[in-house]
Amino acid sequence: FIYLYYTYRSEGNILNRVSRFTFRNNTLSAELIILDALPGGSIHNGGRLRFGPDKKLWVLTGDAARPALAQDLNSLAGKVLRLNEDGSVPADNPVKGSLVYSIGHRNPQGIAFHPLSEEILVSSHGETAYDEINLVKANGNYGWPDVKKCFSDDPRFINPIFCTKEETLAPSGIAFMGTSIWRFRYSLVFA
Repeated sequence: FIYLYYTYRSEGNILNRVSRFTFRNNTLSAELIILDALPGGSIHNGGRLRFGPDKKLWVLTGDAARPALAQDLNSLAGKVLRLNEDGSVPADNPVKGSLVYSIGHRNPQGIAFHPLSEEILVSSHGETAYDEINLVKANGNYGWPDVKKCFSDDPRFINPIFCTKEETLAPSGIAFMGTSIWRFRYSLVFA
């Protein structure tokens, strides 16, 4: 199977979808929609997918250029989502019956799991620089749009472990290096 996150239009609205396809003979077929009608926009769609060491499908969604959605508990925009491979809610998610693992993300683009601790790291585009690497915690709130410059003294929000401050890197995919190159062993790298 191949899982895809893609943006589409429906009745004039921009939406996002997660689908599973069968890949056979260099062709995708048999689309099975896993998660549909995620808020979309001309920017900030997020879209990274990754199966974690827990065998769950992790989905990163952007705020769809509507910042308030990142804090809206009734919206799946601006979130880190955790799903079973069929799109159902894992029984051990932080909020019973919810796909939402964490909130307050602007435009997350990369996800990686530490090879030893299995901690979850997510890269995200900041607003006019202030790009972030976040150590994602269950039910954590990463502050967007209330926190625009990475760091806050407000105890409701979790600060990033890395912030570019006034430089912009627009981080995309992130990954941990393996064990084969000694000097980079377990190092997080990002594009």
